[in-house]
Amino acid sequence: MSPVRRCSRTACGRPAVATLTYVYADSTAVLGPLATYAEPHCYDLCAEHSERLTAPRGWEVVRLADSSGPARPSGDDLEALANAVREAARPQERAAEAGGGGRRTADPMEVARRGHLRVLRSPDS
Repeated sequence: MSPVRRCSRTACGRPAVATLTYVYADSTAVLGPLATYAEPHCYDLCAEHSERLTAPRGWEVVRLADSSGPARPSGDDLEALANAVREAARPQERAAEAGGGGRRTADPMEVARRGHLRVLRSPDS
């Protein structure tokens, strides 16, 4: 037996990427990511057959998004990344403004700062 599940369509030997399930009570065909294991009343479909799937007249097709693939970054993700880069660059800017030798720390225990991280002097010294 092959470890790769194949498309359930007749004469199609391509690997399955989606699982089709019918909900007869609601006249709905649900197409989602490939199920963890093959079930007798579900149909595994390859990419081509899952894209071309149509339902009988009066039925609705529900396509569930596959969340296993890489997610595209949102505007919030990109803004957070830009803010993190700006924050990481700030300590170098402050040191350059102070002539490189001056240390501007609010806490006497603070030795250095890198972004949101602080290096503290040991209480024993």
